[in-house]
Amino acid sequence: MKQIDVIDYIPQIIKELRKGILINTKNGDKIDSMTIGWGQIGIEWRKLVFSIYIRHGRFTHEQIENSGEFTVSVPLDRTPEVAKAIAYIGTGTGKDINKLSDCGLTVENGVSVKSPAIKEIPLTLECKVVYKQEQDKDNIPQEFKDMFYPQDIPSTEPRANRDYHTVYYGEIVNAYILD
Repeated sequence: MKQIDVIDYIPQIIKELRKGILINTKNGDKIDSMTIGWGQIGIEWRKLVFSIYIRHGRFTHEQIENSGEFTVSVPLDRTPEVAKAIAYIGTGTGKDINKLSDCGLTVENGVSVKSPAIKEIPLTLECKVVYKQEQDKDNIPQEFKDMFYPQDIPSTEPRANRDYHTVYYGEIVNAYILD
């Protein structure tokens, strides 16, 4: 494992976020991963944070609410196998299946948090939630509501659906690249 300065990797993280990266959680013995394409990295309250947006109906939402932490896994090399795994993880819930195992991904213990790192997706940010905020649907432009929150799509749909998001600000407490 190689410790990193997150600031040096921000361009890579943002580039990969646009294609999809993973959020990993652990609550008790249950590990869950979710593909995200929305997020920010920056400074808030003099702390380096990664902010994620999780829909209310997602199992990941429940996991973070109960654990107060998550890891971010970013590919350094988006091989066809990694791209396929990230795509698969974005299609269903981890409540009833082990998506990481289904994809043949190797779970590594977190260093500063209980949420895991993923060996094949080695750039890892360990985050502890320092703030959360529910989206105020009345302040979201109608154009975005129509596109991202269609009220005729059930909450069980993996992509755009009627559920709004909770924004979680995760203080980055550790950052590294797995060997």
